[in-house]
Amino acid sequence: MNVLVVGGGGREHALVWKIAQSPLVEKIYCAPGNPGIAAHAECVDIGVMSFHALLEFVREHDIALTVVGPEDPLAAGLVDRFEKAGLRAFGPNAKAARLEASKAFAKELMARNQIPTAAYGEFTDAEAAIDYVRTQGAPIVVKVDGLAAGKGVTVAREVDAAVAAIKDAMVDGVFGQAGDKIIVEECLQGEEASIFAFSDGKTILPLASSQDHKPVFDGDVGPNTGGMGAYSPAPVVSAELFEEIESTILRPCVEGLASEGRPYRGLLYAGLMITGSGPKVIEFNCRFGDPETQVVLPRMKSDIVPYLMACIDGRLDEMDVEWEDGACVSVVMASGGYPGAYERGKVITGIEAAERASGVQVFHAGTKTLDGALVTNGGRVLGVTAKGDSIESAIEKAYSAVTKIAFEGAHYRNDIGQKALRRLQAHS
Repeated sequence: MNVLVVGGGGREHALVWKIAQSPLVEKIYCAPGNPGIAAHAECVDIGVMSFHALLEFVREHDIALTVVGPEDPLAAGLVDRFEKAGLRAFGPNAKAARLEASKAFAKELMARNQIPTAAYGEFTDAEAAIDYVRTQGAPIVVKVDGLAAGKGVTVAREVDAAVAAIKDAMVDGVFGQAGDKIIVEECLQGEEASIFAFSDGKTILPLASSQDHKPVFDGDVGPNTGGMGAYSPAPVVSAELFEEIESTILRPCVEGLASEGRPYRGLLYAGLMITGSGPKVIEFNCRFGDPETQVVLPRMKSDIVPYLMACIDGRLDEMDVEWEDGACVSVVMASGGYPGAYERGKVITGIEAAERASGVQVFHAGTKTLDGALVTNGGRVLGVTAKGDSIESAIEKAYSAVTKIAFEGAHYRNDIGQKALRRLQAHS
């Protein structure tokens, strides 16, 4: 079959790389893709929000399956358009994708279905939100309601920082309409984990655990980013805890959406805090996480394509997933200044040398070709990923690969995976 992947970042590179391994697939296209993706797929110059052009391309190129990577086209109803045209697309429709498109909707769904999450207030008035913050005190979390490319969340250690975040969103309009409504919630204490699950609207099939690293600097310091690295599995998620997450979070979410006429077909992403009183939801996302996808899919032994099809066709109850032993670690190399202002167009060298090591794959997140050279074209530039027999060996291989790659201003965290090592050492 022919497959189209919609998107052009590190998540889509990982998806294309995994789909390319399927014996069921003859040809892969990616819109718009990137230079790394071009090694596995034919990249086509169509934007992710160009719905009509994507539909026409799928019809003209006999595409049997379209996989939608980013949240924006999902929230805007790309899958709805495909379904109406009788075409097969992997991802939730717009009604189900509201789970990510509106944090207020997600919180209300969790309340209705007794899904554990942080206590919160919902506001459309800046002064009311500021009064709430002053009453609650810090630390406290401020989130814009709508989509903000992973950057609409402020974990405020001081009341003044929370007030500034509220003013940025609601007075200065830093996030546009996404910040017209905000959520202010308690700051959960514990260790984060990410759990993906395939869903066909009735059945859920959880995937291997992982952990992202959102803050830009070592030791979880600095502003939040789209993710500075990840590892899988996450030792904080024991087998018992995994079952608890499935029964108290994933299943009630999918069942709750179905009961409201929003059957969820696609990949459900639960961003969790493992607190002293159990797992609680920080956020739900309606697609594969980035950079967690880059560490989960390399550990997946099974061919991914039948699972994508089963989610669309309602056959997930027939499926099970096989996983490789060991671990996978990905270190994000970012542009200097990210997540603030940064420059583009810096020449990248050393990727081929890095990938010569066994088990190393460099996923392109923000790159392009300029005058025959590979250059930076985003805040997060590369996801340098390595598999190992253990978390420790995967970390060592990933950082060894990072040292072989260079571009002006390159920045990365030096502590990706250290939480896993500390936890494993504490239990050894």
